[in-house]
Parts: sequence; structure tokens; C-alpha cells
Amino acid sequence: MNRSMIQASVTMGQLQNKLDLIGNNLSNTNTTGYKSRQADFSSLLYQQIDNLDDPEVQKGRQTPAGIRLGSGAKLAHTNLDLSQGSLQNTGRELDVALLRENDLIKIQAEGENGLETQYTRSGNFYLSPLNNGEMMLTTAEGRPVLGADENPITLAGDMDGLSVREDGALLVTRGDQQNVEGQLGITRAVRPRMLEAAGGNRFQLPENVQAQGILENVSQQDTQVQSQTLEASNVDVSKEMTDMLMAQRAYQFNARSISTSDQMMGLVNQLR
Repeated sequence: MNRSMIQASVTMGQLQNKLDLIGNNLSNTNTTGYKSRQADFSSLLYQQIDNLDDPEVQKGRQTPAGIRLGSGAKLAHTNLDLSQGSLQNTGRELDVALLRENDLIKIQAEGENGLETQYTRSGNFYLSPLNNGEMMLTTAEGRPVLGADENPITLAGDMDGLSVREDGALLVTRGDQQNVEGQLGITRAVRPRMLEAAGGNRFQLPENVQAQGILENVSQQDTQVQSQTLEASNVDVSKEMTDMLMAQRAYQFNARSISTSDQMMGLVNQLR
């Protein structure tokens, strides 16, 4: 296998990863609070071959001498786009949308090392009954929603109404009384690129990485949420389709490069 075939085959493998990423974005077009990811490519190492050693030839040369042979491209990293999707009114009190782009809601989920804090933009919450008669605020998947004190939000079951205030406070109505009995735990992603996808529209910190410098807690005064509203996915279908077509064309180009190189090697081998 010659160098051009190696370069093309390496690039094709990385383009397949980009196509998988685009497919995942398109499949979550209707997922509440889903945030799309974009792929960034970078060049692999190249080899400098010096085939012009004649000093007379090098006189006045402005470009690097010789030939540069690359090794292809790789998927360097994926960028998480936390821009806000469109807001959709649902009329349901436990549907909550975050109004700031980089804000995330803290939830509790099973990780590799047991229970850990994860983050989501999906605000379609439910009340799950506990054995002691209390109600726990959970996500649509049944995972506990954490409060500002980092503990799951639980409420006494004998309530007549429940609403979420603009600052993330949970207002519980019992008879003629209305009191704040909980506060949504909200954090802000300072460096969203560092967050990893945990599945189920959730994010997590990389293993052995501290939250300091990546996430910062949001005070109640700085919290902005809108109840009876859900945030739609921020996937731009037209852009994803364009990226998919470009990636497919690049894949076909590299596949044709391998085919052409194979034909050229066959012709060379037939020379007498």
C-alpha cells in the first residue's frame, strides 16, 4: 500500500465518525433540550522529503524545499453547542426552560463509580412518590433533580399545587398558604467543550477532572427560568444536511483516490 492509499484510508475512517455525529444530531431533532455537537478536524503529522539538494536549484526559493507528504486528517474534538433552542409553551407547571445559554440543571445519575452529579437542559420534570409519603422531583427518566444544596428535591405529599418561579424556586400551595420548599440546582458551563456526553441527553465531567474552572454555581438572584415552557432541540436540520453531503463527498473522493492508486500500481506492475 502506497502513501496516498494510507492517507485516504485514515481520512475515511475519521469522516465516518463525523457522519455518525451528524446522524446522532439529526435523530435528536425533536428531543427536548438536546444540544448538537460539531466536529473539528486537524491534520496528522506530515513527512518532509528533501529531494532537491542542488544548491543552484535552491537559489531564490521562498517555499520549503522538498515534498511534504501528509498522513491524513483526524477528528480532533467535538464542540458542544449550548445555544438556546426555540421555546415551546406547554401549559404544564413542571415543564421548565432555562433562559441562559450555558446554564445546566443538576441531576443525580448512575455513573461508573456509583451515584454522581450530571447535567441536562431538559426541563420536563415529574413527581415520583417515595415510600415515606413524600414526592421527589425527577426527570422524565426518573432520575432525581438536585437542589441548590446538592441533595435531591423532595416535597411533602399533601400539596394542592406546585409551580416554579422565575428564579428557580419551587412554590408549593397547601390550602391558602404558598411557600418556597425547594430551589433548582443550576450551574453554568464556563468551558462547555470540556463536558462529555453521558447519554440520555445528559452531560458529565471527564473522569478525574474537577468542576473548578469548568462549571460555576448560579445564585438564585442570577437564575432565569420560564415555567410551563420547554426548550426544543437546537439542531439546525439544513446545516446538518449540508454537512452530511460535504462529508459524503469527501468520503467518496478518498475512496476514489484509493481506487485510482490501485489502478496505477496495477499498470506499473504490468510494465515490461
